[in-house]
Amino acid sequence: MKNSLGKLLLVLLCSLWLNAKDFKHHFTLSNTSPYVKEAVLMTLDLSQTNRDKVLFFHFALKKSPDYEFHRLNVKETEEHHTAQVHYEYLIYPLRAGEIQLHFNLVQKATTEENLAYSFSGDRDNVKGLTTVDTQIDLPPLALKIKALPKGTSLVGDFNLTHSLKTNKAKAYEPLPFQVTITGSGYLPLLENLLPENINFTLFKEKPIVNAVNSSQGTSSTVIYSMAFSHSKSFDLGPIVLKAFNPKTKKSYELTVPKQHFDISKADVKSLVDKIDSPKPVKSDLSWLTTILTSLLSYFVVFGAGYLTAISLKWKKKNPAQTSHPLKEKIEACKDEKALQQLLMATDSKQFALSIEKLEKGLYGNGKINFNKVKQEVLEMLK
Repeated sequence: MKNSLGKLLLVLLCSLWLNAKDFKHHFTLSNTSPYVKEAVLMTLDLSQTNRDKVLFFHFALKKSPDYEFHRLNVKETEEHHTAQVHYEYLIYPLRAGEIQLHFNLVQKATTEENLAYSFSGDRDNVKGLTTVDTQIDLPPLALKIKALPKGTSLVGDFNLTHSLKTNKAKAYEPLPFQVTITGSGYLPLLENLLPENINFTLFKEKPIVNAVNSSQGTSSTVIYSMAFSHSKSFDLGPIVLKAFNPKTKKSYELTVPKQHFDISKADVKSLVDKIDSPKPVKSDLSWLTTILTSLLSYFVVFGAGYLTAISLKWKKKNPAQTSHPLKEKIEACKDEKALQQLLMATDSKQFALSIEKLEKGLYGNGKINFNKVKQEVLEMLK
């Protein structure tokens, strides 16, 4: 048993020694003690040392919740039996403390004969290259990650601009608002940009992201587009984003000052439709008069001698009426918020009173009967 274990260990050691003799590797790190979300440039150089083989390599970082990475460049120098490969990766650590970078490296060995055979096929008869693949265990690289100041949202050197076309609107009219963050550092993609406890209706679009990764880090522009609406004047509190620049080791703030919006109420009387649309359907019964007149004439001419029993069945056919396209959507609304947004999206003055009731229930102190308001809206569709 001991002899078997000893032989197995000897085989493993010889295998590792042979793999080590086939090539050599060299790692470099731009920073071994970065801050959380600070860019780290990692390079790896692989150089073939065994000239008796034809070697190829496949290398990649292993995925981990501890870091995020982007492959920047792979440069291969293919000379006769002297393969050299240069890899560049941009790494962003995602948590404080010690983390380890783990790798996946496969050495692919073949012969000149196999290589020549793989190139002997034409375009319609491609021949596969036969290789002997060996998994190489590279030792992990350790990084000691420093924590960010409390409350930090952005890491890097960024600027913020905002755009507001107007701060005046009519009731429920959307007010477009845009925030743009540009600079270099970890991508400034935030879940929530606005202050908490907003008292207005918010419409958001997916942020527009333009980013370029390089050995210097990540340069990006992120555009947040949104719109606000309300039935009365309101305020948007100041936006304050805390940022940290690892290069200067200083914190700073990106801000949008408090915004006030003046909302003018519409005349309620002007919002009520006084014209039926569509017009009510009227039945044309002129054909009935014509038929009765013809029948009467027939009875006068032929009714002197006998009477013939005549049974007529009349069916009154009403034009098919299609239900209003909004009916099913309104019935599907489960709460005030959903119904309010649906009615606002129609952009119809017909629902102004109902929208105002829902607004009071959502953001005011008033209590409303949701089912009653919903039924009133359905009645308007008839």
